Amino acid sequence: MSPAPQRARRVDQPRAAALAVLQAVRSDDAYTNLVLPGVLSTFGLSGRDAGFVTELAAGTIRRRATYDAILAACIDRPLRKVEATVLDLLRLGSHQLLSMRVPPHAAISTTVDLVRAKKGQGAAGFANAVLRSVSRRDLDSWLDELAPGDGPDDLAIRHSHPRWVVELLREAAPDDDLDLLLAADNVSPRVTLVARPGLCARSELPGEPTRLSPYGVVAEGGDPGAVPAVAEGRAGVQDEGSQLVAHALATVPVTGSDGRWLDLCAGPGGKAALLAALARQHGASLMAVELHPHRAGLVERNLAAVVAAGGDVRVVTADGTAAPFEPATFDRVLVDAPCSGLGALRRRPEARWRRTPGDLDELVALQGRLLDSALSLVRPGGVVLYATCSPVLAETAGVVAAALDAHAEVTLEDVRPLMPGVTDADGPLDGTAQLWPHRHGTDAMFLALLRRS
Repeated sequence: MSPAPQRARRVDQPRAAALAVLQAVRSDDAYTNLVLPGVLSTFGLSGRDAGFVTELAAGTIRRRATYDAILAACIDRPLRKVEATVLDLLRLGSHQLLSMRVPPHAAISTTVDLVRAKKGQGAAGFANAVLRSVSRRDLDSWLDELAPGDGPDDLAIRHSHPRWVVELLREAAPDDDLDLLLAADNVSPRVTLVARPGLCARSELPGEPTRLSPYGVVAEGGDPGAVPAVAEGRAGVQDEGSQLVAHALATVPVTGSDGRWLDLCAGPGGKAALLAALARQHGASLMAVELHPHRAGLVERNLAAVVAAGGDVRVVTADGTAAPFEPATFDRVLVDAPCSGLGALRRRPEARWRRTPGDLDELVALQGRLLDSALSLVRPGGVVLYATCSPVLAETAGVVAAALDAHAEVTLEDVRPLMPGVTDADGPLDGTAQLWPHRHGTDAMFLALLRRS
């Protein structure tokens, strides 16, 4: 008599959801933070399960290079020859074993069950053997063996960044902060909320007031969308560094007229919404320009509460490098330029694997054209704030220096006094500011203030 078949184990739903996120990021170029809500809804997960999925998926994507180096040491063939879904699951299992408080037996058994359900018994046996090898050492022991030095290759493994990113950040990082900066990129950021002035008081938002921004709170946890002010658009989710960008532009003194403000690269609209609220308090209008129609729609949704409160706001779908406005007609202009995003790697874990060195040339050229356009649109005596969520020198000092060379009528002013409480943020050019996740707890925002004389 043949033995009765074993009953298939029930697949763990939070881990299956994390796998779905990894597959969407890998196959569909999805963004982790954008795909997560839909996946959680599909799997019916909330509360602690949702938090577990978020940390498991985002943490696995952040630490991919580290886990791949460890897996390569445990597998007798190149990782490119491991089936993609199996490799995704081995990475998820490695993150649980090495970076989460999951008991080893639970991390291994639940991962192997998922492999079995997705790819069969043979793949499950392979995954079981590999993860048992991974579990024989803790993360520090693996790194001491595989990445013991401080050269670019070892730092790339230890902190899970592409080598070319490590080299660019080494050029930009202050003093000997590179190791601290790379480590900070792998720490999950806390959710920061912004109270849009005139629409919401900061005291309405649950959490501790932010240290640097006068508008923000560090959220207590849970779903930000469940906060009434956020649901109503009177508040939003916004990194503290981004809040400081809008604050700096809105508070710098200008002489003469101060009624026309412009956001030249407004999508998806977080900075535009804060800037629009501040413009309303100043009695000014805001023109928000966005090239892509779907992102212009996001800007409109972000600005809806300001419009409902009587704010003079208009969204224009246009190319910021050739915006349809008369020259020298705006008093304050924001250029929140499209950039590599290498200053927000903790928040956008997949970005480090999507960018290539070749992207920089195209981005820097676009940034230069946008800043030239802004300088032509601002009136004499008016100001342009150039900002990037990147500390890469080509995107920061390089773009600003080129604009100063090309525009004799433009001067660089010190932006740092416009950010009270911010210290230790000297930028690569005198008078510019560079925020850092390891020093300020923000994304690595760069700010430069230019005045047309």
